[in-house]
Amino acid sequence: MKIAYFRAAALAAISSLVVNTSAGAEIYKGETAGAGGSTHAMFVAFANQARKGGVDIQVNAGQTLTKSMLNSGRGDLAFYSGVPSLVGLMKGGKAMYSKVEKAPEYAGNLRSIMGFKAGMYHVVTKAGSGVDDWSDIAGRKVYVGPPAGSASATSATIIKIMSGLEAGKDYTAIKLSWGEGLSALADGNVDVMVQPGEVGSAQIQQFGLSGEFRLLSITSDKLQSEEMKGLMGRPGRGLVTFPGNVYKGQLTQGDVNGLGFFQFVGTNAAMSEDVVYAATKAFWENLDDVHATANFLKDITPETAFVAVNLPLHKGAYRYYKEAGFDVPESIIPAQ
Repeated sequence: MKIAYFRAAALAAISSLVVNTSAGAEIYKGETAGAGGSTHAMFVAFANQARKGGVDIQVNAGQTLTKSMLNSGRGDLAFYSGVPSLVGLMKGGKAMYSKVEKAPEYAGNLRSIMGFKAGMYHVVTKAGSGVDDWSDIAGRKVYVGPPAGSASATSATIIKIMSGLEAGKDYTAIKLSWGEGLSALADGNVDVMVQPGEVGSAQIQQFGLSGEFRLLSITSDKLQSEEMKGLMGRPGRGLVTFPGNVYKGQLTQGDVNGLGFFQFVGTNAAMSEDVVYAATKAFWENLDDVHATANFLKDITPETAFVAVNLPLHKGAYRYYKEAGFDVPESIIPAQ
């Protein structure tokens, strides 16, 4: 009886990852962030190449990644866009996971496939807004991110380190979806927008097509502060620097410094080794097609495959990497 029970439980866990179709073909559930950003672009690129390997992934965009990771950890989601900084919070049942009783257990079920440099937090204000420096944020309306997820807290932390200003006390923190946040700045309903995105993002560039805008840059003295070092030293974080003239109509002179963020494409331990192997292999064997998708994806190489990844690889992914001769960090090699 016990053997039969465990077999039934395993089949139930695997079937929950699959979308039922009348033709009987398996379509695996996938979740990522909203269209237009680097997270979405990378996940769609992964799904497109996986299809060439016979793995069909239904991409459900516009999701909150904190929830997607929970969904996959509990066995309801096959593939997801993952955030390294959330792994520790999930394992410890902290922050947004503090009321999720089984969060540590779900975290233990998560597996990684590959990592990538997703971009940086752009702190944007339109010309004429009166916000030319971090201190000018005082008394203003600032879009910090969606109501759920970790981005809004990160945005508030950047502003606090740079200006000493606290959200809800020294300025009004506005929380909306990513798309609504972009519209709020465009329509003048907020004075400042903090928006994660790849360097050269079309979403950011739109503000320079019909006018001018400014990116607030992290100053060299703040880069040396213990608070900023602590923020940039967290999993999936780092410094990104680029010339200010990357964007047309951008007013900040010289290089722009920002908080960089790294993400990963993930799955969970219940997924078939053969399925994950096929998806991983197809992605890397069609890397030229991935690079043609977006400029920032050209940074994806075998040498950057595991950047900021802080979860064990899925056995199927690891099987491919061993065969292909990738240099896999010992810390993410899955238990045999």
